[in-house]
Amino acid sequence: MSDAVNAPGENPEPGGSAPEPGSFAAAFAEQFSLEEAIGGPRGMIEAVVPMTLFSFAFGLGASMRTAVIAALASSVVFAVARLVSRQPLTHALSGVLGIALGAYLAMRTGRAENFVLPSLVKNSAQGAAFALSALVRWPILGLILGMVRGEGVTWRRDPSRLRAYSRATWVWAGMFGVRLAVQVPLWMAGAAAALGFANVVLGLPLFGLVMWLTWAIVRDPEPLAVRRDASPG
Repeated sequence: MSDAVNAPGENPEPGGSAPEPGSFAAAFAEQFSLEEAIGGPRGMIEAVVPMTLFSFAFGLGASMRTAVIAALASSVVFAVARLVSRQPLTHALSGVLGIALGAYLAMRTGRAENFVLPSLVKNSAQGAAFALSALVRWPILGLILGMVRGEGVTWRRDPSRLRAYSRATWVWAGMFGVRLAVQVPLWMAGAAAALGFANVVLGLPLFGLVMWLTWAIVRDPEPLAVRRDASPG
């Protein structure tokens, strides 16, 4: 039996709990997507560019103050661009706050590598949350996609769906783990410029790979009901 499940946006299986038209769940399913929940490519760019500018400026000999201003300015520009285009400000504002906190820590301690400290803490928290949810058999990917597909948590009653959502959740936990495995040693070594460059590789490219792996795990060309009908007995 295949461990995969339907991709987001496909019709839920017969017997699933599709949201009623006009309900909060229906409105949520229309507006919500996994990419938007994590920030998507645009969110990744907004997270990577300020840190990259900081690293380039600092690595090329600019003062820490100049590098910090460059990073903060780009973060504010992203927030203003979202405001002008009437896009949700959640990720942009959280990015501004994260950059501002990193800038404060770097200036306060005199250690440029502390600029990425908020990002390290964020990745640690997210990685722990994804891993813990998979361990207790309430995988975050299942909760998100269950809401999107209108099946609530009924997927937990099907072992193959639970297994697929758990595997996808472990993929995301692995992404955060890889980032930490690369960045923490660089942070401990005080390699501020290398941290910024590593963040570029560990940002959008890694995110794209994880999104592809997630799709490969959770897609299901064969409806669950068909598989059940084909099962012996």
